[in-house]
Amino acid sequence: MSVSVNGVIVATDAWPNAELAAVRELLRQRAIATGLLAAGASDAEVDAAIERLLAQEVAVPSPTEAECRRYYDGHPNELRSGELAFVRHILFQVTPGVPVNSVRAIAERTLMAVLTNPDDFAAQARELSNCPSSVFGSNLDQIGRGESVPEFAAAIFADDSIGVLPHLVKTRYGFHVVAIDHRIPGEAIPSDAVRERIADQLAAGAQQRALMQYIMLLAGEAEISGVDLAQASSLLMQ
Repeated sequence: MSVSVNGVIVATDAWPNAELAAVRELLRQRAIATGLLAAGASDAEVDAAIERLLAQEVAVPSPTEAECRRYYDGHPNELRSGELAFVRHILFQVTPGVPVNSVRAIAERTLMAVLTNPDDFAAQARELSNCPSSVFGSNLDQIGRGESVPEFAAAIFADDSIGVLPHLVKTRYGFHVVAIDHRIPGEAIPSDAVRERIADQLAAGAQQRALMQYIMLLAGEAEISGVDLAQASSLLMQ
């Protein structure tokens, strides 16, 4: 089905998904309506006009001191320095052309097996892991925050648990069965030292929410076919 916004057919081939293509056309038309862009403008001119449009029409509140403090108090595990985890893993690598569901199924069976018999972790790694660490008992040694891909670190440092994690960890490399043998907790970072970082993170979240609300407002006043922007908020927030 073709995608159109207010009767204008939208080319979607160059976009990661049709929803993003529709949003750009929606914003292009709004920029023309507000006098920020002329019809027939180049792609570069459209991009620049959309930036001016969003700066002009999307209000983003700055986080308050109280909001920053609540975030600091509510994320003690995240805001630490010198925290280390001693980790082993079994990697089920996902590469182009590999059937992802089959890989996931094998990884899930292996997870169930090592949850039942944790002492079999090294043997399972030697047999199944696609990581070179498999010949060394699957040991990744100690890992600190920021020393692995974000999705792996997020799983490792989500809490203070020890042992085999009860779920697979999905990263850009594939599926991991993960065991944490030991932790060094590190020290809490003083709130003043991370205030700017927290404020930036909260501001980024507020900006995403404000942009989403703005797009939904425009979409509610437009005639859009071929996509449902109201059902695609997760895609638009990426």
